[in-house]
Amino acid sequence: MNGPEIHLEVAPELRLFVAHGRRHGRTPVVTDGSSTLGHVVESLGIPLTEAGELLVDGRPAPASHIPAAGELVQVRPVPRPQPVPGAPLRFLLDVHLGTLARRLRLLGVDAAYENEDPGDPALAALSAKERRVLLSRDRGLLHRREIWAGAYVYSDQPDAQLRDVLERFAPALAPWTRCTACNGPLAAADKDTVGPHLEHGTRRSYDVFAQCARCGRVYWRGAHHARLEAIVAEAVRDFGPVAG
Repeated sequence: MNGPEIHLEVAPELRLFVAHGRRHGRTPVVTDGSSTLGHVVESLGIPLTEAGELLVDGRPAPASHIPAAGELVQVRPVPRPQPVPGAPLRFLLDVHLGTLARRLRLLGVDAAYENEDPGDPALAALSAKERRVLLSRDRGLLHRREIWAGAYVYSDQPDAQLRDVLERFAPALAPWTRCTACNGPLAAADKDTVGPHLEHGTRRSYDVFAQCARCGRVYWRGAHHARLEAIVAEAVRDFGPVAG
């Protein structure tokens, strides 16, 4: 770029996206004189999904603003909880977020996910088609213009990832109502009906079952239930209430 020089100030929450030299205080940025403020922000490495209010000389400005010489641009993070237009709130997760997808489903949150990577163009198109918030740790994917809405997942640890998404979007929780394998709805199931799908020991030891209406998977309170219950209890305690 070889044009007007502006001054940039990035919020601490967003500094991981920019070069080390721009992470502290105000730094000069030379623009080309024709690119929008949104383009300038993205060119520095910040996905617009993560940029909240943009201030120019202390006043809110749209991403379409053309920066002029000497302007001070401040980039703030998105608000939390972040409002998302339209309803219902639904998510789409990339191939690297399988554990997060299963935990969101455990809480009854609509979370589309496939084990095989369909590729960035297909994910972006599905986000737009189904109006889903695309969750990813791939910054390049979140730069794609065609996505309907997106969010960067800041941690690589499932516990922190779940808290991040619940805090940011405040989805309605409905624990134990979705299949963790396929995202389909669960319904109470009669023991005699699901019996053919069960091992003998399971049939003998358990009486309460649920079954996915989409894939047919059967659920019961098995050996891992205590761990799952702890995940649910923490989420409800910190991010409830549970949907009625």
